[in-house]
Amino acid sequence: MTAPSALTGSNNYFEDFTVGQRMRHARSATVDEVENNYISKQVMNTAQSHWNEEYLAGSPLGDGRLVFGLITGSMTVGLASQDTAENALSELGLNAVRFKKPVHHGDTITAYTEVLETADSPDRDDAGIVRFKHWGRNQHGDVVCELERLVLIKRRSHWTQP
Repeated sequence: MTAPSALTGSNNYFEDFTVGQRMRHARSATVDEVENNYISKQVMNTAQSHWNEEYLAGSPLGDGRLVFGLITGSMTVGLASQDTAENALSELGLNAVRFKKPVHHGDTITAYTEVLETADSPDRDDAGIVRFKHWGRNQHGDVVCELERLVLIKRRSHWTQP
């Protein structure tokens, strides 16, 4: 049987994160119509800007439907997760979520991260808490989303085999 630690990266345990550390994550993702249509309708977000192709025609927000902000936020967090949460035990919270620019179908999101804080877990000695700032940029370099995220992450000293 393969040890679980063999399935995750070796440089993203709690001890590997330092305050001020910055990352540009390797993968980007283009937002397709399917993500926006499916999630917007699934959660019953009835804002016309998500459902009605003609609603924003000629508006300052641009032509075409806007991508639901929580999709933009989710993609930003998801793109950052391989580097920041592969050894996570728990997502503890999201704060200061801001959507800075509109995102439309066909826009490509790239994620970036800064480590804001590291702290011992008050409840467990096998993990620590990391506070990240994530932001997503579109293909033009505009910041479209930013947020802070708290993650409980494994300590290498307790979760890897010698």
